[in-house]
Amino acid sequence: TWDDEVTISEHAAHMGGSQVFPEPGEIQTVKDLFKSIVIASANDASVAMGEYIAGSEEAFVDLMNKRAKEIGMENTLFKNACGLHADGHVSTAYDIAILSRELITKFPEVTKIATIWMDSITHKTRRGESEFGLTNTNKLIKAYTGITGLKTGYTPESKHCLSATAHRNDMDLIAVVLA
Repeated sequence: TWDDEVTISEHAAHMGGSQVFPEPGEIQTVKDLFKSIVIASANDASVAMGEYIAGSEEAFVDLMNKRAKEIGMENTLFKNACGLHADGHVSTAYDIAILSRELITKFPEVTKIATIWMDSITHKTRRGESEFGLTNTNKLIKAYTGITGLKTGYTPESKHCLSATAHRNDMDLIAVVLA
């Protein structure tokens, strides 16, 4: 549930790239981790959720690859839970479109979070509480009529990537741009 509590592991707390910087042992809710993933592309939150769901990042990656095949993502192989560069971690625009369609069709509530421009989470650590601001990495949500999300990504190897979703004229649209 959104209110489930997730304890941040040492491994998750030390991801590179975009992060929300939880401390090892810190507890966050599923909802705050999900907001961190969708709004701020937080790799540490992605890994923490993977560990929570499957027990380890590796086990979660196995689940991701299994599900990718089930929904028809034929040219995708995940190597980690967050999309950071790893040898052999690959996908295609078509496969990302399939994944995006699956997400917005099966879990339409994701669009409510994916269209939040700014929000925050609260870090609760042994040093007390502090607010951490989240700003959406998808700038289209402020500029495109009908935008419903969805997700951006960037690594030096893959460059800027976007899966954009919108609803116009009673039609759901998905556009994927890689590099």
